[in-house]
Amino acid sequence: MPRHFLTLLDLQREELLALTERAIELKALRGRPEHPRPLAGKSVAVLMEKASTRTRISFEVGIHELGGAPIALVGRDLQLGRNEPLGDTAKVLSRYLSAVVVRTHGHDRLEELAAASEVPFVNALTDSFHPCQLLADLMTIREKRAAGLEDLHVAWVGDGNNMAHSWILAASLLDFRLTLACPEGYRPDEQVLALGRAQKAGQIELCASVEDAVKGAHVVTTDVWASMGQEQEAAARIEAFADYTVTAQHMEQAASDAIFLHCLPAHRGEEVAAEVIDGPASHVWDQAENRLHSQKALLELLLGPQASAPK
Repeated sequence: MPRHFLTLLDLQREELLALTERAIELKALRGRPEHPRPLAGKSVAVLMEKASTRTRISFEVGIHELGGAPIALVGRDLQLGRNEPLGDTAKVLSRYLSAVVVRTHGHDRLEELAAASEVPFVNALTDSFHPCQLLADLMTIREKRAAGLEDLHVAWVGDGNNMAHSWILAASLLDFRLTLACPEGYRPDEQVLALGRAQKAGQIELCASVEDAVKGAHVVTTDVWASMGQEQEAAARIEAFADYTVTAQHMEQAASDAIFLHCLPAHRGEEVAAEVIDGPASHVWDQAENRLHSQKALLELLLGPQASAPK
């Protein structure tokens, strides 16, 4: 049975911590002759059903640097675009490839593909979860914060979306404090909250205001107000999120050494003020780069010579 990576809960706590450390090692080895090539002789598809910059490029470059052959696929160009059953597509891809990275819409769509596959499927984004981004975020915190992931307090501001859901699962695995400020009607899914809290989680708290969420936080992070597929809701969301812009004043209320993260793309003046995302507390460019290194560590875990079996 292949080992998939569909959410962060497909990793154990110690695996997630080890993966973060391995990503830092791979970053240091980049471009050096001793950089490992555990994917030599393997082909990995990068299947995009949603537009992408960071996800597509970081995976394709990462597969290449690990010695593998990246196969770029666009959903509309496949028989998927003509409504071939998902299970049939997964079975065929399993005969050609060593793994499939997928960026798609509904999470159930990815689960159906993975259920029929004989090779690992990796969630590069669904409407419900974005676990690969969290790998990069945790790596960035580990690099930039003196205490790393210890005694951590993360504040999420904005939409209770796939990123918020992934932060909830990260908090449940690593037992850190997570405070979320989301407008009424845009809060995280109750089932995801229950799942996160059931994992012996640290404090996962919904806050009434941005000020409550960011107070004393070591990390302040956010996302766009309207994600792909929500463009028709943009006007309503701008109104609903009017009080949810991360400002310099909010960063002053966070810990003195707080860092700002954003998964990008960003809309300055909406979810974050330009002086914050372009200011000294911002590490969004390191965060974007770390998609490459953390995903290489993940692929090594799933496909390398010592690839571990599912737990």
